[in-house]
Amino acid sequence: MKLPATQDAPPERRPRGRPRAFDRDQALARAMEVFWSKGYEAASLADLTKAMNINPPSLYAAFGDKEGLFIEAVRRYHENVRMSCPYAGEPTARRAVERLLTELATLFTDRSHPAGCLSVMAMITSGTTSPRLHRMVADERAMAKARLRERIEQGVKEGDVARDTDVNALTDFYSAVINGMSLQAREGASRKSVLAMVETAMRAWPPAPRRAARRKEKAAA
Repeated sequence: MKLPATQDAPPERRPRGRPRAFDRDQALARAMEVFWSKGYEAASLADLTKAMNINPPSLYAAFGDKEGLFIEAVRRYHENVRMSCPYAGEPTARRAVERLLTELATLFTDRSHPAGCLSVMAMITSGTTSPRLHRMVADERAMAKARLRERIEQGVKEGDVARDTDVNALTDFYSAVINGMSLQAREGASRKSVLAMVETAMRAWPPAPRRAARRKEKAAA
């Protein structure tokens, strides 16, 4: 799974007067990669303006400040991940979760951009920042977790997940697996290694009601 790539642009001449117009979407994509690589606090204004190919007045005019830029970058990242991995449409909850983990393992180890997950980096590096920023990061992660929980609950309703399954515990477990995959990738783990984590994690999936599971798998084949 690949997120939308950015394109190189020629160096910008810094005007003396009013800042020149620039491609805001492209600048945001480049800022996202700086935050993804360095985290919030370690990403300096100089790092950001250099990557975005703009001057500080342009950054302030477009995004307000570094915090506003970071908030937009994290939201863009989550939107890109949702678009790149529409896992909820899989025929069973198990296949949906397995697809999600497999796609994320590919994303986290894709060397065309920083390793790991921007959202996990945001969680780790924004804990001492403003309440607004910390709340935004928590809210984005909570929404991603809620989507995972809803897909598992759908499996219970449709009969491919046992009714006595602890949905909250299962959601927490696979959310923790995703966090661990991100950190392993960040530390340099190979794609093969992270995919092996996915395979191991899926062995913990609760046994499905046999008749319903066979019927859905056969219909999807």
